[in-house]
This record gives sequence, C-alpha cells and structure tokens, in this order.
Amino acid sequence: MRIGVPREQRPGERLVAATPRTVARLRDLGYEVLVEHGAGAAATFADDAYAAAGAQVVERPEVLACDVVTAVHLPPDVDAMRAGATLVATMAPFADPDLAARLAALGITALALDAVPRISRAQALDVLSTLSNVAGYRAVIEAAEEFGGMFTGQVTAAGKTPPANVFVIGAGVAGLAALGTASSLGAQVRAFDVRPEAGEQIESMGATFVQAEGAGQEVSTDGYARELTAEQEQLTARMYAEQTAWANVVVTTALVRGRAPRTITKDMVEAMTPGSVIVDLAASGGGNCELTVPGERVVSDNGVVVLGYTDLPSRMPQHTSQLFGTNVVHLLALLTPGKDGQVVLDLDDPVQRGMTVTTGGDVTWPPPPVAVSAAAPVETPPAETPEELAARNAAATAAAARRTRRTRVLAGLGTVLTVLALTAAPASFLLHATVFALAVVVGYYVISNVSHSLHTPLMATTNAISGIILVGALLQIGNASWVVSSLAFVAATVAAVNIFGGFLVAFRMIHMFRKEA
Repeated sequence: MRIGVPREQRPGERLVAATPRTVARLRDLGYEVLVEHGAGAAATFADDAYAAAGAQVVERPEVLACDVVTAVHLPPDVDAMRAGATLVATMAPFADPDLAARLAALGITALALDAVPRISRAQALDVLSTLSNVAGYRAVIEAAEEFGGMFTGQVTAAGKTPPANVFVIGAGVAGLAALGTASSLGAQVRAFDVRPEAGEQIESMGATFVQAEGAGQEVSTDGYARELTAEQEQLTARMYAEQTAWANVVVTTALVRGRAPRTITKDMVEAMTPGSVIVDLAASGGGNCELTVPGERVVSDNGVVVLGYTDLPSRMPQHTSQLFGTNVVHLLALLTPGKDGQVVLDLDDPVQRGMTVTTGGDVTWPPPPVAVSAAAPVETPPAETPEELAARNAAATAAAARRTRRTRVLAGLGTVLTVLALTAAPASFLLHATVFALAVVVGYYVISNVSHSLHTPLMATTNAISGIILVGALLQIGNASWVVSSLAFVAATVAAVNIFGGFLVAFRMIHMFRKEA
C-alpha cells in the first residue's frame, strides 16, 4: 500500500504529518511513502531529505490518490481521495456532527487522531498529549517574552529581585509541561487541578498544589474530563480570584471536548498587577479567560497581556512534527500487524474503534464507551451484634495497651544499656558517638526537605560520602584485629557498589536529555 503525506493547507500551519525519520519507519512497515512537494519546508524538512529517506516527492493529486493519507488536519480537498482509502488526521468529529456523514458519502475510512481513548495502551499514539506537551512548554516561553521581568530571583550588587509568581490552571499534559518549564526557569509556581490525585504530580514537578475543597471532577470512561457542576464552578472561582491576583503569569489549560469553560473573568484580570501575562491554551475552544481573542494578543485596560495564540505547537515545527509523525507511526504499526504494508482495521480493538469515524460508507461515530475493568466485588461481612462489637473493641484496646507497654519497656531498656555503654566507653568513643548522632539528625532534616524532583541528583552526590567511606575502609583493611578488617572489607564493598551504582544512574539520567545524532 501507498501512504501519502500532503502539505498542510491551513493558513500559518507549519507542521507536517511525517518527517524523514518517520518515513524510514513507515517503509520498515512495508509501505511505499509519497510526500507532496514542500510538505515539510515550513518545518525545516527539505524534499531532498525525504527522498534520501526513501520517499517519493510528488504533486498533491498523486498524494491524495494513495491508499492511506495521513495529515495533521483534515485536508480541505478530502473529496479528491479515492473511495476505499484510509484517512488518518485530526478532524474534531465531536465538534462537527455532519463530518462523519460527509466522509461516509465519499467511501473513506476515517481515523481521528484527536479521538484516541485515554487509556494506557493508546498513549503512544495520543497526538493530543503530544501537542499539549509542546503547547505547555511554548506557553511559558511566550509568557517569559511578554513579562517585564526575570522568572528567577536574583541577588546582585545592584539589589535583590524576587522570582516571578506563576499560576497554572489544570495539571494535564499541557499544565504539567508549563509548570515544569516555569519551575526550571526559577519561578515560584502554584498549580490547581480539579482532580485531587493530580496534587502529587504537581508537587513532584516542584510546584505548590492549590486546592479548592469540594471541587473534585469526574472523568468519563474514555479518560476525558467531564464538565464541572455549578457548585464546583463557584468553589473554584473564589480560588481563581485569589491566585490570579497573586500571580505575574497565569497559564490556563481547561478544555473539555474542544470547548473551553470560563475560569478567569474580566474582574479577575482587573485585579492583576499591570504587566502581568495570561496565556490561554484553551483559546481554540473559545478561551478560559473572558478577554481572550483566539489567535490574538490583547492588552487589558490595566495593562495585563492576554495571549490567545492557537498555533503554539506550530511555533516549534521541527520538534512537534517529529513527535506527531512518531504517533502516526505507532498507529500504523498497530494497523499493520503483519508489517507487510497492508492496513488491517480491527474494530474489536477499543483503541482502533474509539478513533474510527467511518469505515467505507458506514458511519461509526460516536464510538461505544470504552470498557473499564471492574474491580472484583467485595464481600460484605455479616453485621456484628452490639455484644460482639463491644468485645472486639475491648480486645483491640487491650492489644494496643500491650504494644504500648512493650514499646516503653524496650525503649527504657535500650536507654539504660546505651547509658551503661557510654559510661564504660573511652572518651574518644564518646566524641565519635556524639558526631554520629548529630550527623544522623542533621542528615534526616536536610534530606527530608529536598524536593522529590532532586532525589536522583542528590543520590548521585552521595558518591562523595561513599568515597570517604571507601578510603577509610581501605586504610583499615590491614588492621591487626580481624573484626576491624572484616568490617572494613564490608564497608569498602558497600561503598564501592554505591559509587558505581550512583554514577551509572546519573549517566543514564544525563543520557535521557541528550539529543539524538
């Protein structure tokens, strides 16, 4: 089969659905790849690069005549595709009720890349997560350019400057990317999400989780968020007003099935400090901010800049196109189980069924709800009588009292033995014991206050401590006492393992951030 990659026709669009690197992977699946002239030019991918990767560079009509056409957006000339062909693109079927009927009339099998079920198996082909990740990163870059100060605080000879205050609404893919970028730039970051379980993710990125009691949100069976109730909106609005007044930069990401709920009102914007910046990542759905104009930069009466850009992923076209193209490769790999260049659509697969809009002349949208594995039923124990309940409580109280007494006795005995040992010990041992005890206390409080995101680098820096232990152990291995020599050997072995293991982990972490050749 032949796969066609057309040039995007949307004004200002710089992305392309396949890059030279992903073309090679599509060919490995057995496909013949045809790319339209200039399809990747705006993303810095020349026609020669596609040809070198094994693709044929042709004109648009030949591309649209392929067995499979993959694009970033629904091609405006989709009617030029032949009946029986397969279209893979983002097409927002939930926002256009007539789309499925139009595609079915053309006899096209359409797979919507923006309708991938939010389940673990489908993460590798979730283009919405890809685009959201880039948009979240780019949102902070745009805000930093508009903001009239530095994100990180500084202490210089000329004086001290505080860090920027950043508030992120929503801790999905875009929100986490935004708060992670802002934290790495040195800003003081707070974030809110209606999902309480998102708090741990927020704090792991170095931000502070802001909560609004009673505003928990439900998630549908396909992993997409449901809209908030009126009561939840009231609870969150009060919190939004407080946090936006504190922030210098606000990034909003709330989008429910393509529609943006209102989270920031005009009054909230007027309460912000002049020169503050709002980046509305939900501008394509109407905007979370009342002043947002999709695609435009707006300045409020009090000097707050509101960015409603809808092309943030396209402002990083090379990186985004590579990620988008990789998502397409993963989908085609799923559709080509035999790696023989033949598309095999399996509607029994919830991932493929969830993104299928039409199959030939049949409308298959909307898909059925994704089946969620149910937990095994919990057997309810028989109700206890008052006498049984009283007896069980009495037994539990007695057991707890025994454990308390035992703990106190052991603690007292340990204290007595420690005092006796210290009394009989030489003065040099008392000095070492005191230093050790203080080191344990200080080390505990120092380590416990380190951010979760720094635990791996912190582990790597303990190699220095292990090195000191190793040197000391080597000096004692030749001691006349076999006890000292044995302990020194064990210490040297453990320290060596820790050193080599720490450097191995650090090397792997650094390798994750290296650019591929």
